[in-house]
Amino acid sequence: MRRFFDDPLMNGAASAPPELLPVFISEAYAQTASAISLGGINDTVVQLVPIVAMIAIVYFVLWRPQQRRAKEQRAMIQAAKRGDTVVTSGGLIGKISKSVDDNEVELEIAPNVKVRLARSGIAEVRVKGEPVKDASKA
Repeated sequence: MRRFFDDPLMNGAASAPPELLPVFISEAYAQTASAISLGGINDTVVQLVPIVAMIAIVYFVLWRPQQRRAKEQRAMIQAAKRGDTVVTSGGLIGKISKSVDDNEVELEIAPNVKVRLARSGIAEVRVKGEPVKDASKA
């Protein structure tokens, strides 16, 4: 008859009576299980920290400045008034002769040549008297 503590997997280490073995096994299992669960939480946090850091860097380096520039561009376009020189997104330069409504202006691109332009087509607003930027000097 084979006894429990004579198991070859135990390597003869079982010197305690068989009724005490479950007590030792459950204690060891409890310690191992808690160590594994805490290690799993720490590993997850360690893996998430670089991802969160990259998202924060992308937000502060790319998204915020881009949103700020877009907000400034919208404010500049909405503030364009009669007499301002504007550059369209197509490259035409003209003077605003009339504001038709909130979304449209009348642009004079040559003497007695007026076109209607959506405000969203304005790329740059140059106030009266502002010189044209020379790319060769910059």
